[in-house]
Formats: sequence, C-alpha cells, structure tokens
Amino acid sequence: MLFSTISRFMLVQTATGGSHLVLSYFLCLRLAQSNSIRAVCLVLLISQPLLLAGELWILLRFYNWTLLSGNSQRKAKLYRNLGFTEKETKRSVGFWHPYCNAGGGGERVLWTAIAAMQRTDPDIVSVVYSGDMNVTKEEILLKVKSRFEIALDPRLVHFIFMKSRFLIEDNSWPHFTLLGQSLGSIYLVWEGLSQYVPDLFIDTMGYAFTFHVVALVARIPIGAYVHYPTISTDMLARVQSRKAWHTNTSEISSSAILSSAKLVYYRFFMYYYAISLRTANFLMVNSSWTKNHVDSILRHADPLLDFLHLASPLTFFTPSLWRNSTTSCRIVYPPCDTREMAKFALTPRHPVILSVAQFRPEKDHKAQVMAFDHLLKDHPEHKGGDVPVKLVLVGGSRNDGDEKRIEELRQLVQDLKIGVRIVLARDYVEIVINAPYPAVLGWLSRASIGLSTMIDEHFGINVVEFMAAGVIPIAHKSGGPLKDIILPFNGEPTGFHAQTTSEFADAMHEVLTLSVDAELAMRHRARTWAVQKFSEQEFEEGWNQSGWRKYLPSS
Repeated sequence: MLFSTISRFMLVQTATGGSHLVLSYFLCLRLAQSNSIRAVCLVLLISQPLLLAGELWILLRFYNWTLLSGNSQRKAKLYRNLGFTEKETKRSVGFWHPYCNAGGGGERVLWTAIAAMQRTDPDIVSVVYSGDMNVTKEEILLKVKSRFEIALDPRLVHFIFMKSRFLIEDNSWPHFTLLGQSLGSIYLVWEGLSQYVPDLFIDTMGYAFTFHVVALVARIPIGAYVHYPTISTDMLARVQSRKAWHTNTSEISSSAILSSAKLVYYRFFMYYYAISLRTANFLMVNSSWTKNHVDSILRHADPLLDFLHLASPLTFFTPSLWRNSTTSCRIVYPPCDTREMAKFALTPRHPVILSVAQFRPEKDHKAQVMAFDHLLKDHPEHKGGDVPVKLVLVGGSRNDGDEKRIEELRQLVQDLKIGVRIVLARDYVEIVINAPYPAVLGWLSRASIGLSTMIDEHFGINVVEFMAAGVIPIAHKSGGPLKDIILPFNGEPTGFHAQTTSEFADAMHEVLTLSVDAELAMRHRARTWAVQKFSEQEFEEGWNQSGWRKYLPSS
C-alpha cells in the first residue's frame, strides 16, 4: 500500500510537471484510503522542496566544475595575450567595477589600489570587470592618466567587458529599484565570471549580492571596499517617518499604506543584504559613518526572517553559513591627491564657490544652486565689484539620467535669474561637464570656497581635495564630512558645516568676508590636516593591512 501511494504521488507529480506540489498532494489525497497514507503524502509534499534544492545543488556543483575546468585555458590565453610566457607565473585579482571609466572618487580608489599592486606585486594581473562597452582598454587607461595622474602598466591590467550593465542602471528599475539592481548585479557578475574567474574577487562599487554567485559558482575568496551601504538604518528611518527623499518619493511618503509596504520590503532587503555582506572574507569601508552602518548591518538579526529562511531551500544557497562569516570591517580612508594639490598657492584666490561631484541625484546640486541664490539675495554686495562671486559646478556625467539632471539645473538657474549677465560677459553660474583632470586642478587652485551639499555623504573625497588645495570647505553637517574630515586642527576650525539653505548661504558669506589673516590661517589649517590624514600613502597602508594577499594562492 505504501509503495503504491508513493508511486501514485510520483505519477501525479510527473503528470503535473513536477512543479504543482499542492495540486499533487490533493490529487493523491483523493486516491488515498487511510489517514496513514494521507500522512505519507504530506511528508512527500514537505520533502519535495528539499529534494529540489538537492537537485539544484548537484547541478550547481557540476556547473562549478565545468566553469573552473575551462578556466585554466582562459587564464593561459589571457596571460599569453598580455605578452607573458608560460614560464612567467602570474596570479590575478578581479575588481568588480562596472563603471570603471566614470572618473569619480570611487574610481580613484580602484585605480590607486591597482597602481599600488603593480608597484609592490608585479606578479599580479588586475582584471577589471567593466560595463564600459563603448571604449577600449587603451582609452580607459588614458583617461585614468588624464583624470587622476595615475600611470598604469597595461601588461598588468586586463578588462572583462560585460554587455548587460543596463541591468544595474536605476532607470531600468523604476519600481523596487534596490531589488532590481541587486538581481541585475547577480546576472551581470555571472556574465563576467563566465568569461574569466580570478584568484581573488574584490568589489569596489558596492554590489554585495554578487558575493553569492562568486562564492557558489567560482568558489574563490571575496573582498570588498564599501563606499556606502546599499541600504541603511537611516533609509528605514526616513520611510518610517514618511520623509520624502530621493530614495523615498513623495507619492510613497504621503501614503501610510505605501509607507508600511515599503518598510516590509526594506525589512526583507536589509535581511538578505546582511547575509550578502557576511559572505565576504574581508571588508574595507571609507569612513566612520560607513563603518558604523556596515558593522550594524553585519550584526543585524530578524528572528522571524531567520526562521523562514532556515526553513526554506534558500538555506542551502547561503554561503555565509558555510564560510567564515565576517562580523566587522576596517576603515581605510580613500586616497586623495593631497600631494599635488598642496603645491597650490594659498593666495590670491578668486571669489569662486566650487562644487566637484558627479551629477548624481544624491549629490543634490539643486541645493547648491538654491543656497547660492539665497546668498545673492541676502547679500547683493557680492554681485558687484571687479570680480563678482561665481558658482562653478564641475562634475562627471555618466548616462542619460545625469544629462537630464544637468538640464534641470540649467533650467533652475534660468528660472531663478541668477545666471543673467548683469555685468557684460560674466555669468554667476557655470556648469563644467566631464572636465579633464588639469582643468579640475585649475579650478581648485583658484577657488575660495568648496561646496558639498550631499546628506550623509559616506566620506567626501571632494571635501578633502578642497582642503588640500587650500579651498575652505562648506559641507553638510552629516556623514564623513562631519565625523572624519572637517574637524578642528590644533583646536581651530578647518571649515564649516551647514544643514539648511540659509545656513549654507550664511557660511558662504562668512568665508567671503573673512579678514585676510583669518582666511589664510584657515586655508593653511585645512591643508595641513588633509595632507596628514588622507594621503595616497595612508590609503595604501590601510589597503595592505586588510590582508588581501593571504587570500591569493602562493606564487
């Protein structure tokens, strides 16, 4: 009778395609003749997901064996194309950075780390996983030299170009953006690893959900440099308080039902993001603010979701459960070009208020324009004179979304009438897009004030660059600029913090009206602090202290 029941269950499973488990169960109940037989059907139903997980695990192991068995040939071909002979033993470190050609602060971290490796470990080839399909290796390295003054040996750099980068674009996921981008990164990293598997994988962009694929498919060590967490307790707090933000639209914040639904969504996302981070072998972060948040996420627990997760087949595909789970991260301040900028003369300076930041939504360039408009309306004296005050927005444009934001900024300037030429051939606002590095340095050598309005800026390389160049910084009173960068030096201020439009305007007015001696002293303090704390040498030392070398095979 038992054998007959199992046979019936399997027959129904086959007839239903093996996927309609509940339907199979109820069909078998119709065929069963006793409670004991019904119990057997229930056990079979419950065991089906586990059997399915086991089958998937076997397929995964088979795919892993297939991928790695062919990787030795791909590795030999890669080294041969780079000009190395079979006798020259090389190891490879993969850097996950789909926007490696963007030219921002995150890219400076990437290229500085690779340059440091080339100097100290010439037997290591850096393999960069990039989505920049419209440029060549030579063009990327040329931009690195132009933008950051970093010269790299092309024989020790290789690019894996991935055509599906659109899957991690925010405009590809108008709804459930965090989830969509994370799922997109899972496919994208699979696309990259299918072309080549390195000896060590380091994420330098912040896509932690890629770690599962790397651990399960490639089975190699994982490291990461986290610029900011994908989700944070601050984001949850804004949704809970129903505060409108670029990550929480007014449509959601104005609705109690939608806000509650989003909190549930964030709860699930936070839980699985924490599991992803714990999968890494080592983690580096760029500031105290980021460390506090990442450490909190690593310790995050949700009893209900723990139970649901452990009771599901997903347990079998959670690498953090069978790897050495990471519980904390190390602060490694990002590299800043303090040495070159420290050569700039502190005087004379032009009344230029400078912003250096990619035209991303979180940088909040609109707040800078509004604060500048507030300054001119409250203090019209800054409009006149031989050299009137000027706001200069220098930044990189990555895609159509950035271009749209730039056009919106131009329209805002026009609507506020602060770009109108009241002095012949002179504008109050200038927008400079994708400027080469020498041009950026030129602005830094002339400007008086450096402006950063991003809330919860994870670090703020641009703020450090302001200070090293002798530009007095005014940054939002939060994140890295508050906790790590604009701090007193010898008990005296090195810059200003602000929160509201009027506070930013007041701070700009205060800097513009400082006495010559007070202004020079503040510029000198800011530079001294930045050069001591945030040099490339400090970054390289911190990078090496992460212990990345011990995860590579012996040469």
